[in-house]
Amino acid sequence: MIDFRTYPDADLIALMIRSDHNAFAEIYKRYWKRLFHMASLKLNNPEEAEEVVQNIFVSLWDRREQLNITTSLSAYLAISVKYRIIKVLDKHYNQQKYVKSMTTSILDDSTQQWLEFLDLKDILEKTIAELPEKCQLVFRMSRDKHMSQKEIAAELNISEKTVEAHLGKAIKTLRNKLNRFLILLL
Repeated sequence: MIDFRTYPDADLIALMIRSDHNAFAEIYKRYWKRLFHMASLKLNNPEEAEEVVQNIFVSLWDRREQLNITTSLSAYLAISVKYRIIKVLDKHYNQQKYVKSMTTSILDDSTQQWLEFLDLKDILEKTIAELPEKCQLVFRMSRDKHMSQKEIAAELNISEKTVEAHLGKAIKTLRNKLNRFLILLL
């Protein structure tokens, strides 16, 4: 077996271009640690650094027949690491930007919904306050105190039919007022 450790980079590249796996393995052994160290320093993430370096070597092998290295192999690989790191950092930046825009959008939507809810609550309160006194009292006992029609009738000393009529009037009034609000809102 040939010992490629003594071969200069130019000879290894020429052999690799002709699909010599052993020449490629020697290039990998010579430069993997150095490239990994460079990528690790910039990315602060060993897994990403390893992926960057692996992708460089995969690309080097896949494009071996089209390679035209005009500088030293060391410089060529260092520049490759630099550009891959830039791509990774750009990807991180765009992901953070997207997450931030989504968070802002969600917050904007929830703020808008909260304001609409408060408007709706105000209209509801004003509409209930505009109801006749007895109708208003029956409605609040039913909705706020969760009393049944029978309990309301007993407490106010009126018939259940009267309680039912007051609730029907209150709900009809609220429905009409809220329908107008929803039409304006939409």
